[in-house]
Amino acid sequence: RLFSPQVDSVSGKVFFSAAARPGELRRLRSGERLFLLLKKHSPLPVCGNRGKMLHEIKSLVVGEPKYWLDIISVWRKLHGHEGETDDVPQENTLALKRKSEEETTSISKRQKTEPVRAVVSEECQVEPGGTCAVPEKMSSQECWTESKTSSEILSKGSGENPVVNEKLSFSFRVSCRCSGAIAKIVTSQEVGRAIGVTLVKQCGWRADLRDPDLEIFVHLNDIQSVVGIPLFRLPLANREYIKTAGLRSTVAWAMASLAEISAGALVLDPMCGLGTILLEAAKEWPEACYWGADISDSQLEGADGNIRTAGLMDKIELLKTSVKALPLPSESFDSVISDIPFGQKFKTTNDAQLLPDILQEMERVLRVGGTLVLLLSQELHRCVHGLTKRAGGDSADGNSGADPAQAPSVDGNPSSLAQGGGESVLSRCFRSLVPEGVYAVSLGKTDAFIHKYRKVSAPGN
Repeated sequence: RLFSPQVDSVSGKVFFSAAARPGELRRLRSGERLFLLLKKHSPLPVCGNRGKMLHEIKSLVVGEPKYWLDIISVWRKLHGHEGETDDVPQENTLALKRKSEEETTSISKRQKTEPVRAVVSEECQVEPGGTCAVPEKMSSQECWTESKTSSEILSKGSGENPVVNEKLSFSFRVSCRCSGAIAKIVTSQEVGRAIGVTLVKQCGWRADLRDPDLEIFVHLNDIQSVVGIPLFRLPLANREYIKTAGLRSTVAWAMASLAEISAGALVLDPMCGLGTILLEAAKEWPEACYWGADISDSQLEGADGNIRTAGLMDKIELLKTSVKALPLPSESFDSVISDIPFGQKFKTTNDAQLLPDILQEMERVLRVGGTLVLLLSQELHRCVHGLTKRAGGDSADGNSGADPAQAPSVDGNPSSLAQGGGESVLSRCFRSLVPEGVYAVSLGKTDAFIHKYRKVSAPGN
């Protein structure tokens, strides 16, 4: 969506720079939240002295007051162009509970600085004499804006001009996450508190844990030290067209993007739930036709509400049926996309035994040359990955890094799939499905894997 000359990624984060306005950045679909990058450094050297460790962290994050005043100047200019685009229906604020990419420990202390780097990324026209890189979640470089105006504000804000001080007085909080070696020395709470107290003393800002003007995110681990400010008040994943949230919208979009949907294509989600995958796909590829099936009345009711809210009644058809017996012609769909929810939202002792029938039906309705995209739990990932290899397919390309299980099982019982010939059914399916990728994704407290397959022949051929 955006041209970026620099892109770098680590687990859970993508760093980039781009010249784009806020409206363009809002159209990014694969990121949970978009941050303006303030600092990106190598991991801090760890020492056993807690006091010294906190001092090093404060020096890295806080720096000089002028630094934060420059940030505030940039943040305000960018938010001046954001306008009404920050308004989102209140019902969607419930989706904020899924917070950013993972669970964060939030020690709020309000910060007076304006969300700087992130916003800069959107505009890149901050100051006539300034330079800025436009980052996404956090740009791969520090997005530094040199501003003479900010420097003047700093000098004036030292006490002589109460009006300036009043303008610069706003609330902030610090959200910190520590992991790895540093987490054994200091806690996220201690780091957040130390940074917050320092900003209050140096800059005169006011801490506000509930509704701050500005939030500062600090992530410290064995790979890097990152400081950023959210570019928007609400996460990018908080879609205004989704009334009731189901699967993470970012994961749903990623699955749809792998399905190779084209104009006129027929796309099926045979376990659609609240319809998040169908909504993301139909919004992005509106020239295709979509079908969703589910056995649950409540899930279909929620999906229907979401479809109506999104204005996609003419794009998506819903059908009440079991995924194990779809009343649909064989080889009738170009893409089949599904989140198989075993072991997460639904607890069933027969999960493993249901898998063969489900995959057999999905394979049946998929045309030769079509794509199958599945979201699997870690257990089912190992199960399916092992069966794929035993059926003659090579290990799928991708980022999972997980070891295939020799005795695939969801519940630890090697005979779970074997009962009723389930393993042989899966083996037949995977002889006609060629793996094309496996991608690890985060669902917050747990991880999952997106599997992509292409159907190369009908079973038995």
